[in-house]
Amino acid sequence: MATNITITEQTDAGATHGASTASTAAAATARKLPGWLWFIALWCFGVGSAMSLGFAFKILMNATLFAVK
Repeated sequence: MATNITITEQTDAGATHGASTASTAAAATARKLPGWLWFIALWCFGVGSAMSLGFAFKILMNATLFAVK
């Protein structure tokens, strides 16, 4: 069984769904963050997660060690 698929190129009006091309392009570039900012954000998230996990581990270890004594 064969399936024929035809890909057609959309016009500018069809691709933007009624929005102007300039406003769509400006919105797309305004939302994109540079790579160094992503690196800093992910690094801060990782450090915060590691510190939170360490703090929770410390609390649970202290609770269980005092309970065993």
